[in-house]
Formats: sequence, structure tokens, C-alpha cells
Amino acid sequence: MPRTFSHRPVEEWISEFERAIRRDPARRGLIGSEEVFGPVCPGELAQAAMHLEAHARSVAIVTGFYIPAGDPPAAETDGPPGALVLAQALQHMGVETQIITDGFCFSAVRAAASGSGYPPERVVRYPHPVANGGADSAESTRWLDDFWRSDRGRGLTHLIAIERVGPSHTPESLAAQQRPGPPPVESFLQKVPECHRNACHNMRGMIIDEYSGDLHRLFEEAVRKNPAIKTIGIGDGANEIGMGVAAWEDLERRLTGDHAGWIPCRIATDWNIVAGTSNWGGYALAAAVALLRGDLAAIAPFDAAHQLRVLEAMIANGPAVDGVTRRREATVDGLLFLTYIQAWEAIRTKLKLPE
Repeated sequence: MPRTFSHRPVEEWISEFERAIRRDPARRGLIGSEEVFGPVCPGELAQAAMHLEAHARSVAIVTGFYIPAGDPPAAETDGPPGALVLAQALQHMGVETQIITDGFCFSAVRAAASGSGYPPERVVRYPHPVANGGADSAESTRWLDDFWRSDRGRGLTHLIAIERVGPSHTPESLAAQQRPGPPPVESFLQKVPECHRNACHNMRGMIIDEYSGDLHRLFEEAVRKNPAIKTIGIGDGANEIGMGVAAWEDLERRLTGDHAGWIPCRIATDWNIVAGTSNWGGYALAAAVALLRGDLAAIAPFDAAHQLRVLEAMIANGPAVDGVTRRREATVDGLLFLTYIQAWEAIRTKLKLPE
């Protein structure tokens, strides 16, 4: 017998959550193009949630996207709020969690954690020295080695990225992807100059390696260190960790501008959740796991008022900026709060949670 909620199978509700987050008010392109090209990674919210519900014991969530041209330069408001709802919901359900970010985003993520009631000491700083403007590969290698030897690394069951940029494709990564036919190498070489291969980009096509570091190595090493670890990506613009599960040419055709081919990230995950904003993906995953566990109390406290407080804490104490407007304001991807929060309110209303 399938599990039910309000006389309907739980799987039907999770499909409704996915529809709620697959809107594109910020015009990011991936979801807005679905009427023409079909959905990207459909159904993977349910698959990821079911595996978390059944097997999660220790989860690390990677987030933080730095906006160097922000006013002031700071981490953006998309990513940490969704990561925190997911982390706190899992903690409530008895799963150990940690949130990992880099030095540029650390203060904003810690501020969000404090505003959300998540223990700030569970926010882990990956080495990304601000002084030299980039990640010291030797230092990050030592950190990774220590991480995999530690209890928090050895016991990890799931690794999740929410709005975390990763490096773009190379001819080698293109060839490694699964697709019905041969990889479009000639098209790739024509559209992607060598300097834009294996580089992190923002949505304007600018290379931001100097500010993004190499935290994606955690996902690359997880496959070798412990193949039992399952990985999940959550993103909205194609340049995030997880998008490597989708064919480069499929993502490239959905984006606009001459730099569309530069954007897609090559890092694949076991499941990839695409949403209008990445925070929505974190919210929906938390709601889906809570529903599967029959524990809606895990997400009940995180209503619209709570989420506004988290954004305001990021802005005031991080600081943080909107990733689209690049201004220090409590908005996400250029969306006013009342517009932004509608997807989460829709999910909570379906679950009969108070606002």
C-alpha cells in the first residue's frame, strides 16, 4: 500500500511540490524553456527525497555563491535559506547535518544560520583565503584529506549542493556524459573558447574562479572516497553543481546569449533538482522528506515570517546581496519577498501548515 496524506498517495503530493517550484518568474531560462524542450531532470525531487528518507544518517550541504560586483561584494541571498530549512528539518528527524561554504561566503551563511536558529558551529569554513583572492590548492587538499579521515566525513551518507557554482565543461567531460548519440564535440569547440572551459561562470558569462574556489572537489572525491555516498544538486541557472547530469547541448540551447555554452557546470550528481530559485528546491526537498517520514513538525516553524527574518539577518550581519540586482536587500534573484515566497507558501498550504 502506498503511503498517503489526506487520502492521496504521497508521491502525488511530491509531484505537486515539484510543479510549485518549477516556475520561472526570474526568467532564468531552464524552466521557462520547458514548453519548447521539455523538463530538465523531471521527477528527481521525489527520487532524492525517497533516498534521503530511507537512508540519511549524516548529510553535508554545500552552499554559498559570491557576488564580487555586489554593493557591497558579498554572498547572494539564494542558497543559504534553502540549505538551512533542509538542514534543520533533517536535524529534527534525527539526521546529523553540517553546512559547508567557503571563506568569501562564510560570514553570510553564519549570519543566516544565526537568524534561522541553526547552530552556527555547524557551519564549516572550507579554506578559501580572501587575502590572495583564490583557493590555495595545497590548503584545500589538506582540508579534504582531513575531512575524509574525520568522523563527519567517514560517516557521510549524502552530499548536497544548493546554489553552488561549479566548473564548466571540457571536451573530456562532454565525452563522459550519457546521451543517445555521440557527443557534439565540434559544436562545443566552436561555441566554448578554451579560456572558458573548466571555469566557474556567473550567469553573465563572466569567469569567477577567483571568487569560487574549488569546493566542487568534495563532490569529485566523494565518488572515490566512499562510493556509497549519494549526491544531490539543486540549482536554477545551469552553472551549479549537479547540472552535469544533463547533456551540455540540452542546457546550452535553453540559455540565451553568445555565452550560453560557457555556463553549464560539468559536475554531475546522482539526482539534480531544478527550480525557479535554488532556495525553492531546498524547501521542496525538506517538505518531501518530512512528508515521507510523516513528520511535518520538521518544517512547520519555517513559515514566511521566519524566512524573512533569515534574509534580513543575512543582509544585516553577513552582509549578503540579491544575486540579480546585486543590492543589499531582502530579495532573492530580483524577486520581491512577497513574490519569492509564494512557492514555499503554496507547498505549506498543500500540507495544511499555518502561515
